[in-house]
Amino acid sequence: MPIKAVVLFLVCLPALVLAYWAITRMLGGRPVMEAIYHSGLWAIRLLTISLAITPLAAVLALPRLLLVRRMVGVAAMAYALLHLSLYVIDENFRLGFVASEILHRFYLTIGFVTLLGLVTLGATSTDAALRRLGANWKRLHRLAYGLILLAALHYFLQTKANVSEAVMLTGFVVWLLAWRAAPAGAQRSAWIAAPLLVLATAATMAIEFAWYATMTRIDPWRVLAVNETLRYGLRPAHIVALAGAAVLALALTRRHLLPRLV
Repeated sequence: MPIKAVVLFLVCLPALVLAYWAITRMLGGRPVMEAIYHSGLWAIRLLTISLAITPLAAVLALPRLLLVRRMVGVAAMAYALLHLSLYVIDENFRLGFVASEILHRFYLTIGFVTLLGLVTLGATSTDAALRRLGANWKRLHRLAYGLILLAALHYFLQTKANVSEAVMLTGFVVWLLAWRAAPAGAQRSAWIAAPLLVLATAATMAIEFAWYATMTRIDPWRVLAVNETLRYGLRPAHIVALAGAAVLALALTRRHLLPRLV
């Protein structure tokens, strides 16, 4: 189907761009380290998108989106595997040293546990696995909710100072998990996007405040105050709010305006 072909191209595009950057020596003085960063970044981005497909399909009344959910999830696993493989390459294939680092560095331990979870979900994403596991398949794949939280924590701990994108992605995760916690009837309503917008935006600001308050020496109140202006550009909470507002607008248009035009 065309939607599958388009999504397949899109999930492969970051890898193609990364390969082009590597070939043309655009990755700087430490190209493997840059590739490690970008592959990990796309792993968590795609995992977030894969978890967004089900709520967006429900809220926007677009069930065809579900056709690509598995593909995006498997792509997230592939980028995570690339992330680890590049790390092994950067360490000159010293597997013992890599294993030691994973055991002794907390953020690497979290990342490796997340990878194992993604591989487990990827290996059981086939139709045959679905038939074999039956009702247990859905229970198993609920692990993805915990994995996205672990992935976000790994991202925070690795990034350390400038955590803007990690904060933004975590704000999106709050939206996605809050939707899943809502009653089934509310999940299908376009209006659910309104309280989710408010909740996710507030949570994004709170998460950013808490991180700077506990993990850095930067004044968290100054960081929080920046959300009151656009003078310094869009902050993570602004982007989460804009995304939430876009979902609400699209949902209302889809449910209430388009049927009248057909």
